[in-house]
Amino acid sequence: MKITELLTKETILLNMTASSKPEAIDELIGKLDKAGKLNDRDEFKQAIQAREDQSTTGIGEGIAIPHAKTGSVKDPAIAFGRSQEGLDYESLDGQPTNLFFMIAASEGANNAHLETLSRLSSFLMDTNFRSKLEQAKTEDEVIEAINAKEAEEDGDEEAEESTSAGKILAVTACPTGIAHTYMAADKLKATAKEMGVNIKVQTNGSGGVKNRLTKEDIAEADAIIVAADTKVEMEHFHGKPVIEVPVAKAIHEPKELINKAVNKDAPIYQGGGKNQSEDSEEKGQRSGIYKHLMNGVSNMLPFVVGGGILIAISFFWGIESENEFAQMLSTIGGGNAFFLLVPVLAGFIASSIADRPGFAPGMVGGLIAITQTSAEGAGNGSGFLGGLIAGFLAGYLTLLIKKLLEGLPAVLDGLKTVLFYPVLAIFATGMIMLLINPALTSVYTWLFDLLDSMSGTNLALLGIIVGGMMAVDMGGPVNKAAYTFGIAALEANNFTFIAAAMAGGMVPPLAMGLATTFFKNKFTKQERETGKAAYPLGAFFITEGAIPFAAADPARVIPSMVAGSALAGMLTMLFGIGLRAPHGGVIVAPLVEGGITQILLYLVAIAAGSILGAIIVGFLKKDLQKA
Repeated sequence: MKITELLTKETILLNMTASSKPEAIDELIGKLDKAGKLNDRDEFKQAIQAREDQSTTGIGEGIAIPHAKTGSVKDPAIAFGRSQEGLDYESLDGQPTNLFFMIAASEGANNAHLETLSRLSSFLMDTNFRSKLEQAKTEDEVIEAINAKEAEEDGDEEAEESTSAGKILAVTACPTGIAHTYMAADKLKATAKEMGVNIKVQTNGSGGVKNRLTKEDIAEADAIIVAADTKVEMEHFHGKPVIEVPVAKAIHEPKELINKAVNKDAPIYQGGGKNQSEDSEEKGQRSGIYKHLMNGVSNMLPFVVGGGILIAISFFWGIESENEFAQMLSTIGGGNAFFLLVPVLAGFIASSIADRPGFAPGMVGGLIAITQTSAEGAGNGSGFLGGLIAGFLAGYLTLLIKKLLEGLPAVLDGLKTVLFYPVLAIFATGMIMLLINPALTSVYTWLFDLLDSMSGTNLALLGIIVGGMMAVDMGGPVNKAAYTFGIAALEANNFTFIAAAMAGGMVPPLAMGLATTFFKNKFTKQERETGKAAYPLGAFFITEGAIPFAAADPARVIPSMVAGSALAGMLTMLFGIGLRAPHGGVIVAPLVEGGITQILLYLVAIAAGSILGAIIVGFLKKDLQKA
């Protein structure tokens, strides 16, 4: 399929009027919608914005490729827009953007569509091609330039197939697998060609794995570059120098990566998700214990949110009166979804450590944690404490078992994953958890009994800590630690801590929205536009909505937000706010325990924190003309 079957004259804008990122997104979406390519414009915009929230699609060099794969797309399509003056699209290189390609992939897009969409992304790495697009005077000239580039690339591919041998390997992958995956691959290949280095690149895209690395490729390779923002199967790289970086680094620093690979300047991959150097700066992302914990937490969250809100609604509906519908909600949320929290947490922590062989023993260990009582026979297991220990225990025990079985004859390799690993790892994890869980349960029960007994000053201090932590890094490890503590308390039937965590997490975006509204002379036009978007993000408990402001001015913004969130957390605790729902923001405010008075007090706590944060940041920031 040709690119110009997806990019037509009806979806080309040669003179965009947008002056900001939100306006550019709206203008391109409007062009697609007018051309009849969308089922639901608003839903498509949400999908585009969700991708931008992961990381900007402004890749630098004047290019932005906003993209989404969603059921709101009627027909796969591409919109091309050009801004003569350029605008601030929050690009990775900080420079203005003037060429925009919005990729709309339908949920059921076939491989031909996905490959065509991805192919366009790789073309943009060619400066001559970009120059033709910048100079095109009509829509026809744009289409002609694309057709000419396709014909040129088809010829290059035929020539390239005859020289496919190589010593350097690479894997590229991004969350959506449409644009950055292929741009990184083409940049690495083009740079390697200029340097006289042979390279083979595997792409993990939406259409599946292309140009897959074989056992022979890996055996012959000097080093492997993994440029990915999503999980990549790594186990077959055992014993090879592996460079792990975000996908954007392969687009912008390919020469540096290839030089490192040629010189084997990389840690040796040891398997089990670990290199020789866990703190290697090349990874560009967190690893070790935090990485494993976050793998468990992120996979547990759907159970937390879905199950928790259903439980809360069941009480709101009237479970005490034995309402049948409320009982069904409670069974789904509490009896099933919430019951799986700890096993899922443990299972995914273990699989992060030991890959798939760790999942089963982790799940079993987590299940033992919540079903075996204390030595005195009291309690409902060791809860989150036991789940955390079970997850790490299962993961590292599985790694040990894999290590011990390395010496088995090769003829038994097929039995390792289906027989030896699960039997031995489940046995070892289960036996240890059965021995230690009664003691863990006693500790867990004592800890939450202590929290339940706190009142007054102690409770206010805890509210300050939990609320303030939510704003320290706005979605980072400190934020996640506070939120996970709130979930653990919720699972233990203490509903005040999750209320404090949610209030503290809602404050930063709301505070920055207020600050940009009432202190306009201290923020740029782009920041004021971002401030408008921060209101709904804060209202729905998406703390990350304040990250653009914190990144631009951390010294003033972060302390201000911590102060506001700490106030909200403290007031929530002092007001005795109890909330059974673990997420949702204002949507779940009606589920606050105690009726309308408590609901209003909860909103007062959030409003007070937001106002304080806005006032502090407003006083700390200088007027633009004085800055």
